[in-house]
Amino acid sequence: MSETHLLENYDRYPITVDYGCGSYVFDLEGRRYLDLVSGLGANAFGYCHPRLTAVLVEQAGRCVHTSNLVCHRYQEMLAAELCRISDLDRVFFSNSGTEAMEAALKAVRMRAHPAKNRLVALRCSFHGRTLGSLSITGQPEIRRPFGPFGVEVDFVAPNDTAALERAIGDRTAALILEPVLGEGGVHPLTAAYLQQARELTSRFNALLIADETQSGLGRTGKYFAYQWAGIRPDIVTAAKPLAAGLPLGATLFTRETARLLPPHSHGSTFGGGPLACRVALEFLAMLEETLPGIEQVSRQFRQGLDCLKRRHSVITEVRSHGLMFGIQLSQPGRPLVDAALAKGLLINCTQTAVLRLLPPYNMQPAQIEEALEKLDDVLGARSAAHNSTRTARLLGAESR
Repeated sequence: MSETHLLENYDRYPITVDYGCGSYVFDLEGRRYLDLVSGLGANAFGYCHPRLTAVLVEQAGRCVHTSNLVCHRYQEMLAAELCRISDLDRVFFSNSGTEAMEAALKAVRMRAHPAKNRLVALRCSFHGRTLGSLSITGQPEIRRPFGPFGVEVDFVAPNDTAALERAIGDRTAALILEPVLGEGGVHPLTAAYLQQARELTSRFNALLIADETQSGLGRTGKYFAYQWAGIRPDIVTAAKPLAAGLPLGATLFTRETARLLPPHSHGSTFGGGPLACRVALEFLAMLEETLPGIEQVSRQFRQGLDCLKRRHSVITEVRSHGLMFGIQLSQPGRPLVDAALAKGLLINCTQTAVLRLLPPYNMQPAQIEEALEKLDDVLGARSAAHNSTRTARLLGAESR
């Protein structure tokens, strides 16, 4: 499309999607693309899954929206199910991961006082693009244009236990972390680090907030990534796949932290509507059935990526946790994203030189092989082009 009336704040790929089916999307010309980012994590079961579509259509014919002045059964049912799988006690529904984090930050503000008002967050973290969530996002290039934020935040390196020990003290109100840093390049936090985070925050009476917007709801092979470390945060945020592509975020609280947001302290017009909650319940039912098989899908994908690393020197490291993959490159990744698109593969580049993959939970072995073969072709062509350019430079230098 040559002209747009949309705000041009996205660096979009040069395709226009017409529809999706399974792990694929199709453009207006009928070309097929295998989506390895699952709509940035929101389509965990791919596109137009029959069970999710059936529930969506049925509920749309009954009731799409009610205000939060009244109750509806699917909101209560979904809250109960989220509490069951998280081991927390209360849920606030919003429309996105960013909004879920805003609710968490307001709870922290309600608890803070002048002698206990500092936050600790991680470098390279990402928590959203609203002003509150930006204040704790550990990427200066994203934060800088919008500050100052009016909040004191100490940023520490992920998995640096000594730095975390130094940062948390009597003035710390909360530690906010992603158990797997997604936008930051797919860096899993170790179980030991998460356990230390829980111990330190408990020792200094600070809140531990786990941002599971990207890593939660099955992405790592458990309901939530913090569960791999055997800890219980005070507040957890979730979103992305929760309503299978419909806008829905959730902030989960312990019984104690839930008291920080009493009536009239926070709210959302659209958060937790009947349509989104009904679809989310079906998503969680499907997730319970699928969760045991995620490890096998992850293993096949990881083995293939390790093989690609051995074949292509441009890959310097492969990081993963469940179905979150980060392919660290020795050169910028955007040209590979463009080359993959030309071969019918949707991937994503973050942190300049990391290819981020978030494949669907129900991806079939043949589709994984298709994805790996296309990545192999793209990496091979890029390495050849890079080596050709480097040779040309060397020859030019020798002739001088």
